[in-house]
Amino acid sequence: MTAAARVAVIGGGPGGLYAAALLKRLAPRREVTLWERNAPDDTFGFGVVLSAETLGGIRSADPAVYAALSREFVHWDDIDVVHRGTVLRSGGHGFAALGRHRLLAILQERCRALGVTLRFGTEAPPAAALARSHDLVIAADGVNSRTRDSHRDLFRPTLTHHRCRYIWLAADFALDAFRFEIADTEHGLMQLHAYPFGPRASTVIVEMREEVWRRAGFDRDDDNAAADRCGAYFAELLGGRPLRSNRSAWTAFRTIVNERWSHGRTVLLGDAAHTAHFSIGSGTKLAVEDALALAGHLQDAPTVAGALTAYEAERRPVVESTQRAARASLEWFENLALHVGGPPRRFAFDLLTRSRRVTHDNLRLRDPGFVAAVEAEAGIPPGTPPMFTPFRLRGLTLRNRVVVSPMDMYTAVDGTPGDFHLVHLGARALGGAGLVMTEMVCVSAQGRITPGCAGLYTPAHESAWRRITGFVHERAPGTAIGVQLGHCGRKGSTRLMWDGMDEPLPEGNWPLVAPSPLPYRPGVSQTPHALTVPELAAIREQFVSSAEAAARAGFDLLELHCAHGYLLSSFLSPLTNHRDDAYGGDLAARLAYPLEVFDSVRAVWPAERPMTVRISATDWAPGGTTAEDAVAVARAFAEHGADAVDVSTGQVVHDERPDRGRSYQTPFADRIRHEAGVPVIAVGAISSWDDVNSLILAGRTDLCALGRPHLYDPNWTLHAAAEQGYEGPGAPWPVQYRAGSRKPPTGRSA
Repeated sequence: MTAAARVAVIGGGPGGLYAAALLKRLAPRREVTLWERNAPDDTFGFGVVLSAETLGGIRSADPAVYAALSREFVHWDDIDVVHRGTVLRSGGHGFAALGRHRLLAILQERCRALGVTLRFGTEAPPAAALARSHDLVIAADGVNSRTRDSHRDLFRPTLTHHRCRYIWLAADFALDAFRFEIADTEHGLMQLHAYPFGPRASTVIVEMREEVWRRAGFDRDDDNAAADRCGAYFAELLGGRPLRSNRSAWTAFRTIVNERWSHGRTVLLGDAAHTAHFSIGSGTKLAVEDALALAGHLQDAPTVAGALTAYEAERRPVVESTQRAARASLEWFENLALHVGGPPRRFAFDLLTRSRRVTHDNLRLRDPGFVAAVEAEAGIPPGTPPMFTPFRLRGLTLRNRVVVSPMDMYTAVDGTPGDFHLVHLGARALGGAGLVMTEMVCVSAQGRITPGCAGLYTPAHESAWRRITGFVHERAPGTAIGVQLGHCGRKGSTRLMWDGMDEPLPEGNWPLVAPSPLPYRPGVSQTPHALTVPELAAIREQFVSSAEAAARAGFDLLELHCAHGYLLSSFLSPLTNHRDDAYGGDLAARLAYPLEVFDSVRAVWPAERPMTVRISATDWAPGGTTAEDAVAVARAFAEHGADAVDVSTGQVVHDERPDRGRSYQTPFADRIRHEAGVPVIAVGAISSWDDVNSLILAGRTDLCALGRPHLYDPNWTLHAAAEQGYEGPGAPWPVQYRAGSRKPPTGRSA
């Protein structure tokens, strides 16, 4: 028996129409009825872009629809980026588009041919009412979904409003490429996104920050006046030809996320379930792919409930990945002013890789000449991947841009590093990274996170560390080794990570200290003692003493740990610093103690050796550190002599909600680099050499710190060089390993 014998579809956009057609085609006896409150030819917007992947799904699921669409498509390969009058073209991208009117007409014709009942100009009954008489209700009623909003308690949507306004317009001529163009007006920056969708038609989207939109007076224009004025700002492109409107309205983009996509017999599809910013592709693409997945699972599953569960399980990870990329893209455009000041080719490369889905490597495959020109503009020698260019910090020159990130090993004995640390850090130094960082090295026994944490507060510690730095300098010449100094604050006296992360010790606990008496995990963690001013001075001197020992031990770089909720970090965050003295209150006061420690350490750290600071650029929690705060914090440390800022995020409060994903923390580093004007180290799910090359060449960071990849492969940097065919000075193989610098064959042929 066919699952969902009677189906109701709310919404006659591409997603709803295609879902209806597929369900009827797969089960001709199925009764499918679609309601759309507008007329059949009513639509907003102009062109629709579909990817090769989406078209492949359509071709497999319904060749008739694919054939009809193929006859309408306009194809092109190039993207033009216009930077202050200079047009930079990148090829090999591959797009296909058609008019939205034609797409809807094709899908409507297919539905009628298959026997779907289409009720245009008719408001659909409420989903709850339809569910009483239908086996399945598909709510494809768009970004303003009444179904979703009527059942907020069931779907639990979150709507995030963003900072730009945009309007959909059209031009009656066909561009020969996808075009991004910037207008630097007296009101501020405006950007244009445009692409052809027919032989004599192009979609033109104009977007700008809300404050620019208001200064320009667009809030007072009707749609025709807006079209005329937008045309004037991009007159050179248009060549005197007008832009036209289709009941167009200025809109602020909203990202929609639902905790659940279905309830009972009702399921959300397309924009009703999720939105992704237009700058990385069409919402139509996601809706069509939703329809393909839903129809497939209804065909395979014995019950509607099982099909809806499988549909969401398949689509949610894909959509979440797309939304992360879309958010990175829209935030890049929101912060366009940070990027336009760079060299033109770097700007174009930065724009093309903004979502982190297009990378250095696949862009080089699409258009090697374009990438070579970007690299030449940046002064990168031919044949040298960007990651293998040197970088100077004060008196230290790193031979490449790879950093082994600080990673706690929890293997010290009474603070003393042993053979494990020698092998662990030594192996990674031999593995080719430009800089190898220790784990957080604690400045006192009370400042340890766990009993297994390393320290630098006794002569034995100093001697043990000197053994390790000596090995690195002797056996891995050219590799720098840095020490990260820190104090656990309220996050100490816990078990080893693998015995229960952040769990208090079952016995032998030591007292904790913090700016305020707030436990890390209420009801679980120990409540720390609020530090007095004399106690703060004593801890500051512990940092000084450890820094002096680090210098004697031979470290090349010192990093002050002001991140992740440890002591200095907890002074910076308003969520963990509730003091009412000179060390609490506004950001300047919360910065006071960390800056005092920094100044004291910098005073004893050798002048020629660089010093960096690791910060949490956001707490991922309401009321916590903001991106704007992070820029101010970074700027303050730079003014006090920090040579670079290591930009991490979170781990400050236990109930954080990080927005994880590929390179998810790098936008914070990018913003700090541009706004604070200080070199940065980017961290956070950077996992491939392609990511490193992309981030460096785009100018989003100066160095990249990788943790887990170096746990998986101590020789990660050398292997990255081998895989890219690079044999230069940025990644020399130790003489003992040189015979293995080629990947061994995997088999023999007869």
